[in-house]
Amino acid sequence: MHIDPAIFRAYDIRGVVGTQLTEEAVEQIGRALGSECHARGSQRIVVGRDGRLSGPMLQAALMRGLTASGMQVFDVGTVPTPVVYFAMQALNADSCVAVTGSHNPPDYNGLKMVAGGETLSAEAITDLLRRIQEQDLQTPTQAGTIETQDVLDAYVERIVGDVKLARPMRVVLDCGNGIAGIVAQRLFQALGCEVLDCLYCDVDGTFPNHHPDPSKPENLEDLKAAMQRTGAEIGLAFDGDGDRLGVVDASAAVIFPDRQMMLFARDILARNPGAEIVYDVKCTRNLADVIAEAGGQPTMWRTGHSFIKKKLKETPNALLAGEMSGHIFFKERWYGFDDGLYTGARLLEILAKETQTPAEIFAALPDTVNTPEINLSFAEGAHYTFMQSLREVAEFADGSVVTIDGLRVDWAHGWGLVRPSNTTPVLVFRFEAESVEALGQVQAVFREQLRRVDPLLELPF
Repeated sequence: MHIDPAIFRAYDIRGVVGTQLTEEAVEQIGRALGSECHARGSQRIVVGRDGRLSGPMLQAALMRGLTASGMQVFDVGTVPTPVVYFAMQALNADSCVAVTGSHNPPDYNGLKMVAGGETLSAEAITDLLRRIQEQDLQTPTQAGTIETQDVLDAYVERIVGDVKLARPMRVVLDCGNGIAGIVAQRLFQALGCEVLDCLYCDVDGTFPNHHPDPSKPENLEDLKAAMQRTGAEIGLAFDGDGDRLGVVDASAAVIFPDRQMMLFARDILARNPGAEIVYDVKCTRNLADVIAEAGGQPTMWRTGHSFIKKKLKETPNALLAGEMSGHIFFKERWYGFDDGLYTGARLLEILAKETQTPAEIFAALPDTVNTPEINLSFAEGAHYTFMQSLREVAEFADGSVVTIDGLRVDWAHGWGLVRPSNTTPVLVFRFEAESVEALGQVQAVFREQLRRVDPLLELPF
């Protein structure tokens, strides 16, 4: 059978349901993944799904493929992606799949996969396609089994047993009609918070209110309004599958994840001097300074939850990792996977023990003139071609160029980044500088280099 190779992406499998991501394709992927798990000595796998309308159909197809390869499947039902990861720990499995489209539009879905303890990325994902094409598939004498498990209570109890707030906090939650809505209010109330409002906490796979992507400031407007209306201290927003966090304070400031990481790094390094902290290329360089000043070792790495998770796991001295999109990974007191709910709990733990308000604490963190992520859309796949051409012709003679993921160029007065997204056909930009004037200078250099590839390119900055 033909399977669209475009769905095999750098971090996961993702595509449009019914055209790219069909029942037949997902069943074959299940067989390939089960075969890969067997090759790694893994026979127990956890499967769960988010709240998308196509989830039940695709999960059923996936489990048909997994059991056909002889896997013992634990079905944890409709839960946030981090609960799937947690279930892998709780059920003594070392493989799992979350059926989720994350923050993509409602007609998308996908698979985030762990096999034999390794989060699959890049070549390990495309190798599943090879298995299908070559029919390199496990053919057991006996089919596998499916066992239903409910781990949500255990997940809440584990967090409440770990995170302790020095005082109750007044919070507003925005789940964006994503799957975090099934547990967010319950969890934060169990931690002792006064949840003043829970926006869009009913799970609806059509996402009728706003797109469930808290990395985009426009998706936080309803949360800001609810905080002003209720007098909350802090607002927490979650993406479609609950593994990313967005934060707004009482002054209506959006606290981007790289600045959240400053608080997490200081907190962890106070207990673990010398630990390594990993962050992606989109993060402020103030973060590296804060980590070093707190006695830690800053390490810049590639964007992408799979890449960051793998780097964290294979670095013994690393206890925290994070990326600008809102994926935060704790290896101190937690399991090293990205979890927006747990991250929110850890943030409240830090804020609750201070005498200052959250807004005052955030305002005291080092800041610069900077942009959020800026996207430039292309036809499917064309952004990779453009990026390759840019690498060949761009000249940043007086800047320090980092090429681990796209092109990040640092100058004394600021830096800029352009990289191809691995989830959608866009180039992603971010800029930071010590002044508005310096920011304009950095952007002007990037405009000049981009137009060496296409003089007519219309740029969003």
